[in-house]
Amino acid sequence: MGTLTPQFGTILPSQKQELLNSNYLKFNTGGANDFIQQYLPEVYEQEVERYGNRTLSGFLRMVGAEMPMTSDQVIWSEQNRLHISYDGMTANGAGTILTLSATAGQNMVISVNDTVVVLDTGTGASGKAIVTAVTAGGPAAGNITVQAWDGVQYTAANNFNSGSLKVFVYGSAYSKGRSTAGTTADSVRVSVDPSFTQYANSPVIIRNQYVVNGSDMAQIGWVEVATEDGASGYLWYLKAESETRLRFEDYLEMVCVEGELNVAAGAGDYQINKLPGTEGLFAAIEGRGNVEVGFTAAAGIGDFDAILKNLDTQGAIEENMLFLQRQTALDFDDMLAGISAGFNGGVAFGLFENSEEMALNLGFSGFRRGSYDFYKTDWKYLNDASTRGAVTGINSIEGVLVPAGTSTVYDQILGTNIRRPFLHVRYRASQADDRRMKSWVTGSAGGAFTSTLDAMEINFLSERCLVTQAANNFVLFKGV
Repeated sequence: MGTLTPQFGTILPSQKQELLNSNYLKFNTGGANDFIQQYLPEVYEQEVERYGNRTLSGFLRMVGAEMPMTSDQVIWSEQNRLHISYDGMTANGAGTILTLSATAGQNMVISVNDTVVVLDTGTGASGKAIVTAVTAGGPAAGNITVQAWDGVQYTAANNFNSGSLKVFVYGSAYSKGRSTAGTTADSVRVSVDPSFTQYANSPVIIRNQYVVNGSDMAQIGWVEVATEDGASGYLWYLKAESETRLRFEDYLEMVCVEGELNVAAGAGDYQINKLPGTEGLFAAIEGRGNVEVGFTAAAGIGDFDAILKNLDTQGAIEENMLFLQRQTALDFDDMLAGISAGFNGGVAFGLFENSEEMALNLGFSGFRRGSYDFYKTDWKYLNDASTRGAVTGINSIEGVLVPAGTSTVYDQILGTNIRRPFLHVRYRASQADDRRMKSWVTGSAGGAFTSTLDAMEINFLSERCLVTQAANNFVLFKGV
């Protein structure tokens, strides 16, 4: 068969209906492109969801609440302990009568005739005594003289270390007719004023932006998607906008979890007074809470019981939630399975309206140990390869124990006492501007006519911080 003249494109006639290099157009790098394509490629329109649900937020929605604030700083007060106790006291001399000195800077509020327990924190030795005198200078002085009730010699022979003593008051004892209204130090009781500890945190401004230029908006290319926020169908440039919004919503929670206060001097806009930073959950627990290092199933129930004993010395919140990475969650399963299969599920689900089904639907499983109920679930943030899940080992975060209790505080906006969870988010808002989650469109494309920029800018902004109250009831699990 002869050659067709002139040749149109790169198609050459053939005697048989078959695919040859000479009778179809090539649109790859080695082919000569043309305006006609004889054989169209098979294209999958639907996007493949190979990472499942990629969003990480949801942790704070489970355990906390969100409330507005109008200031640059949120300040709250926490109770101190009720009873009188001194750690690190030292003994001057030895015997049944001796003088005890408090650590420098401690204000002595123990009175004459108070009865005390003397404990050696190193050896565990103990004795009971009555305060017979306070050093010259009055009841607020740093030294007290005690006399042993039981004749115990506070000596090394009786396992008392003169430099490591804890003393706490358990009552008082007076002889008949003894007055407490005198003027001398021996007869005046100290009036103990309650004190509290103040904590503060500052909101941080979080911003993000998605920009698409006008030319790209006029070049339509559809992709069928199903996004994590519920949007589905055929999207165009809005797919990128949707993912920017999802990523920003994750940042709102990640900032509250990972935030750090600015302690460096800095310069310009990064000075402490201009950019104070914000204290996140992990920083709050490490600074004011409890840290468990190297929890493993191999250690058995012993490590976990040590955590419970420490919780007993703190607020002893009955119901607690465990948010764990995969390996730590498996360690808990192995620990419980090694003791009794009855641990799993043998508990009342009071935290979830006593509904086991509700707890399981939220991904929680429960167990009880001692007087505590624990509800355990995986925390995706600690498993995701793009965040904490990519690294294990030294200083890695492997889980967190969050108390499920609430505290009563005075709300200045509502003007009344309300109950708030120990963990909650404060965001800036007023009648003029609500900065909980702002989004706006600028530019001159896509329906916006606010500037001469040939693009559409979608802006996201929030200003918020996390309030971690009673951090002494939280536990952070870290790797070794």
